[in-house]
Amino acid sequence: MANHFFKNIFPCIRLRFLHSSSTLSSVSPSSTTAISSSSFTVEFLVNSCGLSLKSALSVSNKFQLNHKTPQKPQSVIQFLKSHHFSDIHVAQLIVKRPQVLNSRIHNNLKPKFDYLVKIGFEGELLPHIILSNIDITRVSLASQIKQSVQCLRLFLDSDEKLLMAVKRAPWLLSQNMKILLKQNVDVLVKEGVPAHAVEWLLISHPRSILQNPEKIIDAVNSVKALGFETTDTMFIQAFRVMLQMSESTWKKKIEVMNSMGFSEDEILKAFKKCPQCLAYSEENFRKTLDFYFNTMKLEPQTIIVHPALLGYSIEKRVRPRYHVLKVLESKKLIKGIKKPKQIAIGEKNFRDKYIDQFIDEVPGLLEFYLGMKEGKSSVLDGEEKKQLILLESRQITFFYCE
Repeated sequence: MANHFFKNIFPCIRLRFLHSSSTLSSVSPSSTTAISSSSFTVEFLVNSCGLSLKSALSVSNKFQLNHKTPQKPQSVIQFLKSHHFSDIHVAQLIVKRPQVLNSRIHNNLKPKFDYLVKIGFEGELLPHIILSNIDITRVSLASQIKQSVQCLRLFLDSDEKLLMAVKRAPWLLSQNMKILLKQNVDVLVKEGVPAHAVEWLLISHPRSILQNPEKIIDAVNSVKALGFETTDTMFIQAFRVMLQMSESTWKKKIEVMNSMGFSEDEILKAFKKCPQCLAYSEENFRKTLDFYFNTMKLEPQTIIVHPALLGYSIEKRVRPRYHVLKVLESKKLIKGIKKPKQIAIGEKNFRDKYIDQFIDEVPGLLEFYLGMKEGKSSVLDGEEKKQLILLESRQITFFYCE
C-alpha cells in the first residue's frame, strides 16, 4: 500500500516542479537542474533510504543528490546493508548525516568499517557505533580514528577494555585527546592513583579525565583535603564527584544536608562511604529525605550508615518497594521491614523474595508493584491508602488510578 502511495505521489512531485514546457521556458538551465535534483533527492530518500515523506522533504532542504549519478548513493546504501545496517539504521544515519550518500566507498567508508571491525565492532555493533557517533563517517581514519585508538591503548591494557570504553563513549573516536589525556593521567599517577583506578575512570567516565588539567589538580587537592588517600578505593569516585562541583556548589550541598539534620562530620562520613551520594541536586536531597524521614520513618543515622539510599529513585524504586513490604507486613507474611537492605537489593532478588513468593497469598501484588514503578499509580497519600486497602482486602486484584 505504501509503494502504491509513493508511485502516485512522486509523479505529482515531478509535475509540481516541471509543470509545463511553457513554465520551463522561462527557467534557466541551472534552475531546471536544481529542480530535477530536488525531486530526485526526495524520491531517493523515500524509496531507497526509507525516510518518511516529511523527513525526506526536510533533508532535501539542506542536501541535494545529483540526479545524473543515481548509482553513487545507491551503492552507498548497498554497502551499508552489507555491513549489518538494517533499513531503520540506514534511515537513521541519513537523517543525521545525509552527506554520507556522497561518500566514496573505497577511499572512505570501507577502510573505516574494516578498521572498526578489526578492533572489535563486528556484526550489529558496527551500525551501533556509527549511529552513536556519525562524525566517524566524516573525520580522517589515519589522523583521527586510529590516533584516538592508539591513545586509548596507552592507558587500557586490553582490546576488551578498549572496546568497552568506546562502546560507552563512541565520541572518543573523534576526540583530539592525546595531549590532554596524557597530561591528566600523569597528574593522577604522580599523586599515587593506581593504574586500575585510572582505567576505571577512562572506561566508565571518560569526560572526567578529559577536563582542563588545572581543574583535575584542584579536584585531587580537594579530595585529599577531605582525608582521602589516593590509594583508597573510593578516592577516584570522590575525585569524579568533586570534578562536577565548584566550591560554592559543595558548600551549598553541605548547607542543605545541615538543614536536614546532618552534622558536617556525618556528611563527610557518608561521603567517604559513597561519594556519589553528594552528586545529586539540592532539590533531590530534599525530596528523597522527605520520603525517608516522613513516610518510611527512617532515622538520620540510617542514611549515614547507608548513604547509597540517597541515590535511589523514590518513584521508580523506593516507593513501590516500600508499599509492597507494607502490604506483606500487614498480612503477617513477613515479620519486619529491614528497610535499607530491602531497598538496596537487586531487582531480581526483590521480585523473587517479596513478590513471586507471595503471588498466591496476595493476588494483584505484582500488578500493584509494576503499576507504581511505571507511574500508573497516583502518588498522593490518600490514593495510596485507597489502593493498599483494596489490595489487602483480597476481594479484587488491583485497579490503576487514573
